Amino acid sequence: MLNAITDIPGIKVGHAQNIDAGTGCTVIICEDGAVTGVDVRGGGPGTREIAALDPVNLVTKAHAVFLGGGSAYGLDGAAGVMQYLEEKEIGFNVGVGVVPIVPGAVLFDFFVGDYKIRPDKEMGYKACLDAKDNNKAEGNIGAGTGAAVGKIKGPDYFMKSGIGTASRQVGDLIVGAIVAVNSFGDVICPFTGRIIAGTLDEEKKNLADTMSIMSSTDASESTAFSGNTTIGCIAVNANLTKAEATKVSMMAHDGFARAINPIHTMYDGDTIFCMATGKVKSDPTIIGALAAEVMADAIVNAVKSAETAYGIPCYNDIAREERKERDGGSL
Repeated sequence: MLNAITDIPGIKVGHAQNIDAGTGCTVIICEDGAVTGVDVRGGGPGTREIAALDPVNLVTKAHAVFLGGGSAYGLDGAAGVMQYLEEKEIGFNVGVGVVPIVPGAVLFDFFVGDYKIRPDKEMGYKACLDAKDNNKAEGNIGAGTGAAVGKIKGPDYFMKSGIGTASRQVGDLIVGAIVAVNSFGDVICPFTGRIIAGTLDEEKKNLADTMSIMSSTDASESTAFSGNTTIGCIAVNANLTKAEATKVSMMAHDGFARAINPIHTMYDGDTIFCMATGKVKSDPTIIGALAAEVMADAIVNAVKSAETAYGIPCYNDIAREERKERDGGSL
């Protein structure tokens, strides 16, 4: 076990990014196909193939999930994933070939790098070439390359975030999560209730509290920065229907709520997919409860593994300042 979504047999993860431009994409591939559901909670989503995942519709399995930066432009990256899968003859058989089913979601990362460069078909294809079944990479990669958190006071007070992953095993059941954390709100450690990343204070050495800022602001005054969205995927080795996979996606949003505050705002496009590979039997309620736990773990890992970039400080920078203050000004 790597404590990663790739602990689920049959799941591969790949990343591609343009560091200078501050954007990238991540692909979660299941070549055998996985029964897939989705739940969108944020008020400003950027998605593709969501309708195909409705339990009443024909297609049952997805072959990959695409997560990208670049806002709506970044959805172009999924075309590269489709090309890669078609070349391997992986997809929904339509008689004259296959159509790979690649649902996806994007986040807004235009506040760093070069906003005119976004994930495209070439980058999506490169992410597939990088895909492997032991990928534990986290931080400033893939869809998390340009991610940041704590947006209420604008770009000068962001903290750097990235991609995080985690997993848990209970008997034969394995539940994994991967997430690109680019939230309007602060990130909270679920075990302590303490803010660990988010909006910085005026000196940019300590954390402010987004909810405290919101509570002290005139309700008629909009101070929110609109470039956000946290997107992720649950994978499980269980046998689920599309309706059950959708329910697991819904329950996994509880992990968002435990680790990010506020969440699901009008300024976020929060989306979670669930891919079930169908190898073991388990109760969807158990899977959903574990999915929420493992998603919260992955969110914490995303901010703790991020590194300072684009002038945006990271978790370790703030933790260092806190240690200096605690220890009387020395490390």
